[in-house]
Amino acid sequence: MSGHSKWSSIKHKKGAADAKRGRIFTRLIKEITMAARLGGGDPAANPRLRTAIQAAKSENMPKDNIERAIKKGTGELAGVSYEESMYEGYGPGGAAVLIESLTDNKNRAVADIRHIFNKLGGNLGENGCVSWMFSNKGYIAVDKDAADEETLMEIGLEAGAEDIQADGSIFEIVTAVQDFETVKKAMEKASIPYTVAETTMLPKTTINLIGKEAEQMMTLMEYLEDCEDVQKVYTNADIDDTVIDKMA
Repeated sequence: MSGHSKWSSIKHKKGAADAKRGRIFTRLIKEITMAARLGGGDPAANPRLRTAIQAAKSENMPKDNIERAIKKGTGELAGVSYEESMYEGYGPGGAAVLIESLTDNKNRAVADIRHIFNKLGGNLGENGCVSWMFSNKGYIAVDKDAADEETLMEIGLEAGAEDIQADGSIFEIVTAVQDFETVKKAMEKASIPYTVAETTMLPKTTINLIGKEAEQMMTLMEYLEDCEDVQKVYTNADIDDTVIDKMA
């Protein structure tokens, strides 16, 4: 289950979050707007909206921005209408890539995504070509200095977690999507802070990339994440820390 956390650690080491805060805000506002449009503007009754608001607060997004995004989603304020799409393809070395898009122009989105793949050694594929390699799961990451493994196992498994594993400096907690909120609330009740808490697409298996292919894959992922119509990018690529450090 290390594919997701591996890419998260890459972004952390390369300092992408701080350097691209404006891009992060745009992505979060889109998600809040879509969540409110689909499930209403009450976070207590809309788990997707609640998770999106928590993510926005963790990035220090101003309260006014959050409220405006909700009102645009519910129709209280005029706003752009977004469509959700999933795109699939292959990166360098045959690594699988799964892309969530939220856009007001699907023709622009697919054209930009295809251009990035073609430019950086990948191929945009047909629907279904790689999605079977991933599972929709709840994912929570906890720094090792925030909790001991025994306590985490006891709380997490009792709350319904499927798996808890150590990976580098963090513990990874994986849940079924329907149990994600319960496990997350159990962590909060126990005052265990987490660095990531989201529903995501985790690779069932990973493919190890080295050398030039690893570097090309990192570049492809960064370009995709910078695309204005892309919300999230997932891969089953496993890249060695020495390559990450070199490019960071």
